[in-house]
Amino acid sequence: MISPSTSVAMTICPASSAEDDLATRVALNLSLIRDRIIATGRSPDDISVVAVTKTFGPEHVAAAHAAGLTTVGENYAQELARKRPFVDVPMVWQYLGALQTNKIHQLCAVSDLIASVSRVKELEKIATASRRVPIYLQIDFTGRTERNGARLEDLPGLLSRAEQLEIDVRGLMTVAAPGPSAAASFHDLRAAVDDFGLSVCSMGMTEDLEAACEQGSNEIRVGRGLFGQR
Repeated sequence: MISPSTSVAMTICPASSAEDDLATRVALNLSLIRDRIIATGRSPDDISVVAVTKTFGPEHVAAAHAAGLTTVGENYAQELARKRPFVDVPMVWQYLGALQTNKIHQLCAVSDLIASVSRVKELEKIATASRRVPIYLQIDFTGRTERNGARLEDLPGLLSRAEQLEIDVRGLMTVAAPGPSAAASFHDLRAAVDDFGLSVCSMGMTEDLEAACEQGSNEIRVGRGLFGQR
């Protein structure tokens, strides 16, 4: 007969081992990301890494925390709302996805920062939420209508409206198109951050973090580079 204590050990140990393996893998991948940052001539201490946990489970958030990361990013409002209650480690939760105005109040309740604001009506909706969170304004340099983000020339008007509504704009964010134009987009975003006296320049992901770091990013968003293929 198996004693109760033995039975518990048999059920817990495999899960614990799997979680330890995941934490080890994420810590190793984070070390590789930091090596890539160093290769650009930047210090990893000057660049925050947001762990993008889209489609990954709470155990991946815990592994990111164990590796020393403090911020996670989610792309879907419903996934963020479902996942966060199951994470018992202190993390800052960013929302990275495109915004639907009817989901903004929900996002303000479950996220700590919305990184993808690009329209005046989104600002106005955030201003009416019972929990008002800080934001980044997302800028798009491609001109493609299917991509989220404001044009750079719209930025002064967005900042002015945010100030009127007393919304805390922490910085700017962009997702660059693949290819040689990425460096120019990153350069222009960094210049805008400096011109308007903002704090955060959020640009660069697994594929293009070197170009972003070279152009002055101080926050990169990494999913596959930390956790592997989805």
